[in-house]
Amino acid sequence: MLSRRTLLRATALLPVAAPVLVPGTASAEVPGLAPLPTLNRALFAPHEQRFAPYLATLSPMVNDMDDSGFFAGGWWRTPAAPFNARVQEHVFTLAWFYANARPWNPYAGDASLLAALDAALGHYLSLQHSDGSFPEYSRNEHGLAPTGFGIGYLAKTLRILRSAGVLPARQAQLTVALRTAMTWFLNPANRTVWQEPLYFSNQTASGLAGAALALKLDPDPALATSLTEAFARIAATGVSPVGFFYEERGHDMNYNFEVMLPELADAYHHNPDPNLVDMARAFTGFLAYNLLREPDGAGYMVNVAPSTRTSTRWYDEVRPDPDRTALNWTFTRQVPLLSAFMTAREDLAEARAAWAASAEPVTPLAKQDTSPRILTHGLYDERFPSRRQRAAAIADLPYLRSNDFVELRRGGGQDFLYVRKPGLYLGGYFGSRASRSRTGLTFVWHPEAGTIVCGLNNNNHACWSTVFPGQAPDSNGPLPATYFRGAPGGEEWTGGPAPAAFGIRYGNANVTTDVLVTRRTIRRTVTANAAATEQIPLVLQPGDVLTFTDGTRAAFGGSTTATADGFDLRRGGTTIRFRWGTPLQAILAAGSVRYFRDGARRFHALRIPHQGTFDLTVIMG
Repeated sequence: MLSRRTLLRATALLPVAAPVLVPGTASAEVPGLAPLPTLNRALFAPHEQRFAPYLATLSPMVNDMDDSGFFAGGWWRTPAAPFNARVQEHVFTLAWFYANARPWNPYAGDASLLAALDAALGHYLSLQHSDGSFPEYSRNEHGLAPTGFGIGYLAKTLRILRSAGVLPARQAQLTVALRTAMTWFLNPANRTVWQEPLYFSNQTASGLAGAALALKLDPDPALATSLTEAFARIAATGVSPVGFFYEERGHDMNYNFEVMLPELADAYHHNPDPNLVDMARAFTGFLAYNLLREPDGAGYMVNVAPSTRTSTRWYDEVRPDPDRTALNWTFTRQVPLLSAFMTAREDLAEARAAWAASAEPVTPLAKQDTSPRILTHGLYDERFPSRRQRAAAIADLPYLRSNDFVELRRGGGQDFLYVRKPGLYLGGYFGSRASRSRTGLTFVWHPEAGTIVCGLNNNNHACWSTVFPGQAPDSNGPLPATYFRGAPGGEEWTGGPAPAAFGIRYGNANVTTDVLVTRRTIRRTVTANAAATEQIPLVLQPGDVLTFTDGTRAAFGGSTTATADGFDLRRGGTTIRFRWGTPLQAILAAGSVRYFRDGARRFHALRIPHQGTFDLTVIMG
């Protein structure tokens, strides 16, 4: 009977396409890795604590490998198939633990681990096409992401192998593979990598970061020139005029802040090209309007409705390891405002001390939640901002520095609007809709109470919308807008100082919405061509007291129905009043979405059916 490993190896080597088979000795059966002894947390240097859960995962991950060197077991990336080169990115993980002797690392110099690494590299390199690219979703694919990220992981692995003086044949193969991959990747005519504008900017950035290291290891004047040109090209085609990095032709907070910016930082460590700083500065300026600081110090709520691909909804005040944004400290000297969104070094030190003192066992990571990028951040020194530096940056956030402005950023048919008045901060996203995003008004924030309204993306039940039968919100589509000095329909506003009263008119063929913003009020008037429902995505806290005007007290975390013409929301010393003039049935229902590590804040949807007209006034404080 054939073994499971033999069957999997046979599947991996089926002649679906003609891979480039690199020379070298064939892999014998991958040996198992001994189970990890109990870890002593106190042995870890603070900045290496991020390695602990990966160390606990190493043995089960290696023991799932098949004879071909394929990382079977579904530990990283989908599809978990032998043709997916991204699955093999854990070659870096194996190389790091093999080459780095630490009091807590029993696998340093382990022969079985080295054999597994050798096999994994053999399988990884066998997937490379003759043009230098790698596949991800099918064997015949010439993919952007697997090639871009692959250049980075293979270059970092090559550096480790050279430093350790092991696997010389693989080192030679890696050198050739990297040069071939970079030649494909840096070619400006390659439309898989280079579009105008870029489609997945983080994936293009990953290849440039990898190339910056690969060319440091093996200088090549022609490729170095191509990389310099590529840095200028990504600065021109990867950044929207609005300030974000393109993801599906729009903005995505997760990929922008947690992948793209760290990849630029990684590149900067090896090649301090000034374009990288300019890109970091542009994005930080955008970020400063879209992360909403909670006054109680919980962290930042995310203006997530415009996000195109993922649904990151908050960032905690202190983000201990593993933190996908950690490497962003790289740009804090050149872009001091970025410090506002980093963990302060004193807070991080306290979190790491608590981790070291904990008696809880270190458990393996969950399958798929094993990104090796977390470990690559540990290759560099740390320079997190101090509490003082962070506080100064926070004070410089636009909506904290000023209480009266209108910021309108436009690009690609999309409008990102931010209106600050003494008693409120309002956000909107208008124009064309990108992928999973939701248009319309997106958030309301109060200086003392924090975030009151925050719409979600990719969810027709959780956006601030006029909703038609069949749960069809106007926000799930394009909503062009016009802006006014004063009430909508008056003199148009085309820029300049913030008017005392600011108007917005937006809509589609079925509904027109007029919004008037003054010092402490928001008036939203809806005129639809049929009966509809006003839907308001509220963010409530356990201590909030929400009372409808008919006397009904809302149940936090539950469902409440009232017949009223409004409600009062009291949070601490602030009362915010919602009024719609005519008694209507209102249903407030808690959703499953919670915010921040403690999960205390919770999403609640307010829905108020009406006959096609609805006039809401929000009085802030």
